[in-house]
Amino acid sequence: MKQIQWYPGHMAKTKRILRETIKQIDVVLELVDARVPFSSMNPIVPDIIDNTLRVIVMNKADLVSKSDLDKWKKYFNKQGMGCIYLDARHHKSKQMLLSLIEDTVSELKDKALDRGIVDRPIRVMIVGIPNVGKSTLINLLSGKKKLVVGDKPGVTKQTQFIRVSKQLEIMDTPGILWPKFEDADIAHKLALIGAIKDSILPLDNVVIYGLDLLKNNYRESLENHYKIEVSEDPVETLDNIGVARGCLMKGRQIDYDRVYRLFLHDFRHEGFGKICLDEVQEDV
Repeated sequence: MKQIQWYPGHMAKTKRILRETIKQIDVVLELVDARVPFSSMNPIVPDIIDNTLRVIVMNKADLVSKSDLDKWKKYFNKQGMGCIYLDARHHKSKQMLLSLIEDTVSELKDKALDRGIVDRPIRVMIVGIPNVGKSTLINLLSGKKKLVVGDKPGVTKQTQFIRVSKQLEIMDTPGILWPKFEDADIAHKLALIGAIKDSILPLDNVVIYGLDLLKNNYRESLENHYKIEVSEDPVETLDNIGVARGCLMKGRQIDYDRVYRLFLHDFRHEGFGKICLDEVQEDV
């Protein structure tokens, strides 16, 4: 795949703001999509946050099997990062995450107490690529009551802190991607989950890539969902889906655009059950 280079101005601006703000932050929560926990990690985050504590939050965990979630949690832990998997739509995830934050910053709080600093709230920055659920997570933590604390020194007016409680403040950030996609697999996986616009990559390439992944790893789910037989030829599989779901034009010709949209909708709305498109090495 030809290297895709793009970088909307608001993303470059957000990156600069995050770098200016990071010194005020105690812990960074990086949200990733549990279906693509590696591919949805932003490679520019380590450069932005420097040595700030970092916790990986695998969101949309209800879409992935527990065995896959546990493998990835083990992987991130071995990389020296805290990790939790959850579904930010469910209230029970709130206490799980708050406890992890508290444990992560306990040493920092002890050092602050030694310096005579008491009752300073924990400041958390939430980062992640588009469409991984940052707003849902913030609503969960704040109870949907977004109280803007106000600008902190060195922070532009576009950056807001939300007071969750006397003990916790959250910095809300827009979703950002990286300037170019050098890995074709990662680019296509992000397109499949809707993290990048459908106009960035040709839809037929994305759909055929997704069909191939499902055929090799979740063949039964794919066949059961559409009530078809999956072929080794992806075009034949597209034809089978088109016939099964009535995506036809005059003369019973396959309307491939409708098939592409149907497949992407089903993929993004749990049509194929619990799936994980990234594989972690078993010996990690």
